[in-house]
Amino acid sequence: MSAAGAYMEDLSIRILRMFGEMDSHRLDLHVLFEAAGNEPSERERLLSVIEDLRREGLIEERGGDFYALTEKGERVVSAGQPS
Repeated sequence: MSAAGAYMEDLSIRILRMFGEMDSHRLDLHVLFEAAGNEPSERERLLSVIEDLRREGLIEERGGDFYALTEKGERVVSAGQPS
């Protein structure tokens, strides 16, 4: 796996874990940005990872800038592994 691929996987895991850390099944995009840091390029990657997680059915859009953890996402977080 490339360094970029490993980073993306790590970022996916960090995003999913944030739902548990914040004790919420619904998070605002601005909270999720904390997983990436302040660099614009990192935030762009975060948006790409969020889209990947949405496409995989691990999170879903809930209107505005909110995303919710799906049942599939909850199982992944509980198992401590990526999909």
